[in-house]
Amino acid sequence: MVTTYKVLSALLSYPTAELQAAGREMHLALHVERLVPGQNRVAIDALIEELETSELLDLQARYVELFDRTRSLSLHMFEHVHGESRDRGQAMVSLLERYRQAGLDVARNELPDYIPLFLEFLSTQAEADARASLAEPVNIFQALGERLAKRNTRYAAILEALVALAQTVPAEDVLEELRKQQVEDPIDLAALDKAWEEAEVRFGPGDAASDGCPRASDMLRRMEKTVAGAKA
Repeated sequence: MVTTYKVLSALLSYPTAELQAAGREMHLALHVERLVPGQNRVAIDALIEELETSELLDLQARYVELFDRTRSLSLHMFEHVHGESRDRGQAMVSLLERYRQAGLDVARNELPDYIPLFLEFLSTQAEADARASLAEPVNIFQALGERLAKRNTRYAAILEALVALAQTVPAEDVLEELRKQQVEDPIDLAALDKAWEEAEVRFGPGDAASDGCPRASDMLRRMEKTVAGAKA
């Protein structure tokens, strides 16, 4: 079990009071395993501190604006390469089968290409296998990290860490295509409505209509057990 991926998954999930309270445990877990390079850990620590010290409602509002209202920042990987095409459906079926083979239980309201869920899957794999799987969508992570950095949000640190963990250089030709995609202004409601009408995306735990992120709670509990073992 690789706790680092559980931490990164939780940090990318919809903010909850439980997530805020787990800041110290998440910091410790990252520094115990030391899989994330030092510079990236410093940036992630800044995100953890922001989550710990900010008002929960403000955190949730910013999260919704970034990931639920901005299609170009969607946390569903295949949205960025397949849109709503048939290829996306087949890719999700294949990914779901990988989860099931790993013994990962996926709730009905969760799409398999949701990045926090993908990271939960990686946490069940051997380190080498996790890195190999992480390398597959590295171009998407790089593009998302760049878009988030332009928004001056500390969430960019998570995507940058994933690229570093993959130990794979993103393909420039693929990145160039991803960089051509339109990045919406979350304040332009008319443009946002038009974008979602063209291809609606169902969001899982991060959906503003949901009551938080139940899977994040499960991940945090499992993470705490691992950290406790490391302390012992």
